[in-house]
Amino acid sequence: MEYLTSNEIAQKWNISSRRVRILCGEGRVEGAIQKGILWLIPSNTQKPQELRRGRKKQGDI
Repeated sequence: MEYLTSNEIAQKWNISSRRVRILCGEGRVEGAIQKGILWLIPSNTQKPQELRRGRKKQGDI
């Protein structure tokens, strides 16, 4: 099984590496393991569904 770092997954999923680390820390990334400060994520893992609410756009008031 091939593992990718949080930076590599961030590029693949088009989100920040910080957000990937948060998702891993919350246990929402299937198969992610932590080695010291490094998160290793299986390359075939799907991006978890986003539970955060988006910002309101100017016309949405």
